[in-house]
Amino acid sequence: MITGAHTIMFATDADAARGFLRDVLGLSNVDAGGGWLIFKSPPAELAVHPTEESPKHELYLMCDDLEKTMAELTTKGVEFTSEVSDEGWGLLTSLDVPGAGSLGLYEPRHPTAHDLP
Repeated sequence: MITGAHTIMFATDADAARGFLRDVLGLSNVDAGGGWLIFKSPPAELAVHPTEESPKHELYLMCDDLEKTMAELTTKGVEFTSEVSDEGWGLLTSLDVPGAGSLGLYEPRHPTAHDLP
């Protein structure tokens, strides 16, 4: 039935965003034609949160050690757009994706779906 999820990041400078995902974050990719890169996502999970506002969708990258990941990304020139905050469910920050705005990054403290079959 469902075989995967396709996430879309809209960018004012798609080439810069693609270069960042490929060269800085090191995401594997295929060229779907004409330089249109499709990136392999890390293992993913989907959560549904209640809201009283208009429904929306958000994307966060996850890591096992936020401090270490931030240090590694800083050496690659990544700019972080927020301080680390302890949300209880995890440690959260955000980073700048050139041409595509801010992207969340967090170290979960909650059970994750990564170990499910």
